[in-house]
Amino acid sequence: MENINFTPFPDLSTERLKLRQLDIRDKNEIFALRSDEKVLEFQEREKLKSIDEALNFISKIKKGISNNEWVFWAITQKGDNKLVGGICLWNISKESSRADIGFELFPNYQGMGIMQEALTAVIEYGFKNMKLNSIVAFTHMNNSKSIKLLKRNNFIKDESINNSHQEVVYILKG
Repeated sequence: MENINFTPFPDLSTERLKLRQLDIRDKNEIFALRSDEKVLEFQEREKLKSIDEALNFISKIKKGISNNEWVFWAITQKGDNKLVGGICLWNISKESSRADIGFELFPNYQGMGIMQEALTAVIEYGFKNMKLNSIVAFTHMNNSKSIKLLKRNNFIKDESINNSHQEVVYILKG
């Protein structure tokens, strides 16, 4: 795996989507996304309680990107800069050329193929540009939509990684 450098930020584009850097102007959407009960249903994280917490999250993400610790894309539809979701590569291990993938989408944008399109672009970026050997996804055992998406993209359940929670682990090898 080569040295990772997310500067300049690696904007990605698909047929319908633009994956861009998260910005302070996304604070309202980040707050709404990360406090939405439906989005949080299968997440093991605290619900955001304020716009200030959303701003802190954005600041943390930007700092991690500038330190090349992770990369987080705001998912937007072409022609509309409004954030509809997010997707990231994080827990990047240079030693094993591996990264974890995470994603979330507002419920009213689910079922439209948006995450499929975003996931395809990020997987390609991870293997082609970052030279990853594998991408790992942790998802709740009852999150059937996420599991179906991962399987459709050739992720295979990894029984070798033990999780103490209700998560299952899927892995995609490059």
